[in-house]
Amino acid sequence: MRLMPWLLLSLALPLLDSPARILAQEPAQQPTDSRIWIGKYAEFEEFLRTAKIERTSGTSVGVTAPRHAHFAPGGLANGAAVKRLPPGKRDGYFESYKSEIAAYKLDRMLELNMVPPTVEIKYEGQSASAQLWVENVKMLSDIQKQGVRDPNAARWNRQLHRAQVFDSLIGNIDPNAGNWLFDPMWNFILIDCSRCFTDTANIQFDVKKVVKRIDRQFFDRVKSLDKDAVRREIGDLLTENGAMAGLFRRRDAIVKGFEELAKSQGEANVFEDWPSQ
Repeated sequence: MRLMPWLLLSLALPLLDSPARILAQEPAQQPTDSRIWIGKYAEFEEFLRTAKIERTSGTSVGVTAPRHAHFAPGGLANGAAVKRLPPGKRDGYFESYKSEIAAYKLDRMLELNMVPPTVEIKYEGQSASAQLWVENVKMLSDIQKQGVRDPNAARWNRQLHRAQVFDSLIGNIDPNAGNWLFDPMWNFILIDCSRCFTDTANIQFDVKKVVKRIDRQFFDRVKSLDKDAVRREIGDLLTENGAMAGLFRRRDAIVKGFEELAKSQGEANVFEDWPSQ
């Protein structure tokens, strides 16, 4: 499902008539952060590797047919999305469960905190990825239907730009409105990266025409990615020929695009600060 037009719209203009409209639609409650793994990365990784799966069920979205694994109660989390996708091409697409793990590890290197913890497990005798099942979230497609969006447009746009750059960096060839999730605090959460990390040189979201702006902190981390460090972290997970070279070709194109944009429009119009939390 390719839903590119929604990403080409100007997101500086909220879809809301007013904050009161949200309150009329949703019961008043204290927003919560669904990214429960932040600051506890190693704990959640180990839990996902060792948690007992009591049962599994199907999922309503996703062409790669992930299973929803339900854990025994009382642990760090209730479940995980499990994918058994040995590296290879299916229906013309390269897919791999290892790409899910690579996306999480690269997220950690970039301090993005958008990709939920993802590890390798054995599921029914086969290697698979297990990604933390994030609770209390809505898909972008859902909030579009409801006609709501973060009332803080600046916060929305800062996260949007990071998500677009990350999708371009990992070579996400199939971004869609079911792969971006939002919690009650309007945090972006990115899932379904099994078709990423190929040798494509294509930049999914053109820096100059679509993204146009990025926070300096994230840009600097993308620019300073070290090949040897990336190879140590995810080299064994990138199985398609040329995947590592493709990653850095895309990185270089992203950096060049922003730097050229800053020269033509002024750094203050391209680079902004990420607000302290």
